[in-house]
Amino acid sequence: MPQIIVDHSDILEDAFDREGFARALHEATVEIAAAKPEGCKTQFRPSACTVYGYEDPGARGHAVVHVTIGLLPGRGDETKAKLAETALELLRRHVADAAFTLHASAEVRDLDPSYRTFAR
Repeated sequence: MPQIIVDHSDILEDAFDREGFARALHEATVEIAAAKPEGCKTQFRPSACTVYGYEDPGARGHAVVHVTIGLLPGRGDETKAKLAETALELLRRHVADAAFTLHASAEVRDLDPSYRTFAR
C-alpha cells in the first residue's frame, strides 16, 4: 500500500516521464498520506486505443491519463483531495507539450477490506 495505477494513451510514450512521475508521486504520497516509502508501488498501463468524444481514434489528437491511488482506509477526504490534486500537478510537470490535447484525471480511494498483499 499504496497501490497506484496509471492508465494512459500509448501516444504518450515519448512525452511522459513515467519514472520521474512515479518517484515524485511516491514522495508526495509519503508526505501527504503518511504512506511508507517501501509500500509505494506504481503500475503504468498504456492503452493502444483511446477514443475521445466523436473523434476518429486514428486521428490521435487526444491523450488520456487517469491515476488511481488506492490507500488503506483512514485518510480523510481533505487528504485524498490534496493527493489527487498533487497527482495532477505532477502530471503537468512530467508530460511534455506535444501535438495532442492531454486530458488528465486522478482519484484517491480506500482499498477494499479484502485487500491482502505479500512479497517474496
